[in-house]
Amino acid sequence: MTIFVHEAGPADAPVVVLLHGVGTSGWMWTKQVLDLAADTRVLVPDLPGHGRSNALPWVSIADTARLVAEVIASRAPEGRAHVVGLSLGGYVGAHLAATAPEAVTGAIVSGVNVLPFPNPGRLRLMGTLIAPVMKWGPVLRANARALNVPAEDIDGYQSAARATTRQAFRKVNDEALGFRLPAQAKESPCPVLAVAGGNEHDLTKRSVADIAAAFPAGEARLAPGVGHAWNGEKPGLFTAMIRSRVTGDPLPEELIPV
Repeated sequence: MTIFVHEAGPADAPVVVLLHGVGTSGWMWTKQVLDLAADTRVLVPDLPGHGRSNALPWVSIADTARLVAEVIASRAPEGRAHVVGLSLGGYVGAHLAATAPEAVTGAIVSGVNVLPFPNPGRLRLMGTLIAPVMKWGPVLRANARALNVPAEDIDGYQSAARATTRQAFRKVNDEALGFRLPAQAKESPCPVLAVAGGNEHDLTKRSVADIAAAFPAGEARLAPGVGHAWNGEKPGLFTAMIRSRVTGDPLPEELIPV
């Protein structure tokens, strides 16, 4: 089986791959796809265990990066693409930029933590306890509030969350707690932009400098006044950030250098 991929935009335009977070699907990129598809070829996979790829079990971040590399090889005309990932998608994108730079023209990774968590055992236990009730209405509504999901997107968020398998949710959360950048990052020529919302967890905000320093062509920015799922909170700014990396124009001034 292969992962499902939604495609939009001109076939001869620069290719951008959008990688979603855990507990949702490619649906989360709806606003970005609407804007980017005017002049960009957009590929939006549903990652294993999520959305229309939920029959494919989640294996690992590394295995998912391999699957995304296969998508790029088969669907990007030159076998290369700009890769944008948020949360889980950011982890996959960072791994891909480090281990398969030949497939990545440039990467944007947002909401990725590479620093040790305090009490990781307790966090793993919490993930195990949440997994059985992750699709329960009150839990979904609480998560939506925590992520500042706009009111008009609540129904879409809940539908995407219910399409996520508990196996994927549990394994992704467990793996993310111990994520570290591959050693190959220090040799990767891939330009990598590490970003975090200004209202995210302190570890995630501190991680952007470490991620940027790990790649020879790394940069770090903070998006002020937003949280983890900020592509929904400030879709215009997120899209402008993507487009600037595709065109080579300066990043939006609203993004704060770290």
